[in-house]
Formats: sequence, C-alpha cells, structure tokens
Amino acid sequence: MAVSMATASTVIGLGSSSLSPNRTCLTSGFVKPIVVGNPLRQVRASGGRFTCFQRDWLRRDLNVIGFGLIGWLAPSSIPLIDGKSLTGLFFESIGAELAHFPSPPALTSQFWLWLITWHLGLFITLTFGQIGFKGRTEDYFDK
Repeated sequence: MAVSMATASTVIGLGSSSLSPNRTCLTSGFVKPIVVGNPLRQVRASGGRFTCFQRDWLRRDLNVIGFGLIGWLAPSSIPLIDGKSLTGLFFESIGAELAHFPSPPALTSQFWLWLITWHLGLFITLTFGQIGFKGRTEDYFDK
C-alpha cells in the first residue's frame, strides 16, 4: 500500500521547474489577470524609485517651530507650581545636576520629571501647531 502511494502522480508545482524564465498568468473571477514576473523589478515613471507617499511628507516650516516654541514657553513659564514655573523648575534642575557633572542624575532626581514633562508639552504643542498651521494653509478646515 505504501509503495502504491509513493508511485502515484506527482504534486502539482513540484513536477515542473520553478526556475524557468516563463511568466505565469494568474486569473481569477474577482480580479483582473495578473502577470507574475520579478517582484523586485518595478519600473515606474519616477525613474525606478517606488514611493508610497510624497517626498516632502514632513512639509517643514520654520513658522511652526518658532510659534510652537513661543506657544509652549509662554504657558510653561507661568508660576503655578508652588510659585515656580515648569520652565524655571526644569532649568533649576539642569543647574543642580550640572553642579556634580561627571556623575549622572540619580533615578530619583526631580530632573527626570521636569525633563519629561517639559519636552512632552513641547512636542504636543509642536504637533498641534503643525496640524493647525498646515491645515489652515491648505484649506483643510474649510471643507
């Protein structure tokens, strides 16, 4: 019985050479016929480069950086934390850590709290500034 199963027909795909240079045409009732070739070769109108998004995806604008920095420095400089501002506390902690420069800040130091809080606020302000400024210049909010 085992001998008869071993000498039965070959499995489709293993009986022929898959290294042949012939192209195979795959068809389906749902999609158009696709000619399968070398998937690594993509000849495009952009000189052979394949891009999924715009080349200038960041659309960098110095206005956003300037206004975003001012927009974060102004509210973070208001003295709300025991009569001190977030920016002031952050800069004081930098000075205190630089006083013993060769050794790094301890994990329990307030420096890490002020560093993360200040930069998180800055990055959120810059992100919303980029969305608002570019959305307004490209008439995104008028639609």
